[in-house]
Amino acid sequence: MKYSEAKEKYIQAWGTLGSSWGVNRTMAQIHALLMVATAPLSAEEIMEELKISRGNANMNLRALMDWGLAEKVLISGERKEYFKADKDIMKISVQVAKERKKRELDPILKLLNEISEVDGDTNEAKEFKKITKDLLKFAKQTESVLDVYIQSNQNWFFKILGKLR
Repeated sequence: MKYSEAKEKYIQAWGTLGSSWGVNRTMAQIHALLMVATAPLSAEEIMEELKISRGNANMNLRALMDWGLAEKVLISGERKEYFKADKDIMKISVQVAKERKKRELDPILKLLNEISEVDGDTNEAKEFKKITKDLLKFAKQTESVLDVYIQSNQNWFFKILGKLR
């Protein structure tokens, strides 16, 4: 397979994977492109490579920076803004876990804490309390696992993976 074909397949696949992270396809495709780039890329280069509009490129580059997955790079003598992404897969996975926790798990924990103490002795209220407390317990366990993962270092992670073989 030629490099250009493999790169295109990778960018498309990463774009599809992005939807499972809770990000849009274009954002994930830009991230994929930045990951395989050998030098920082300008918004214009990204637009040309992915055949997207300036607005789409700029909006998704800002989103990638908000997620901590891309950063601006200053190139001396250049007026254009350039961007790069971290290439360390472990750091990327930890950053995605942090952002998903912040955007998805933290709000549901807050909600479940609020609603799990519902008043009432009816069967409906008792069932509601049971389900929301079970969900809260599960969400807290998930939070604990994510916190350990986020705070872990690469050696710890790979030792665990090695034991799973």
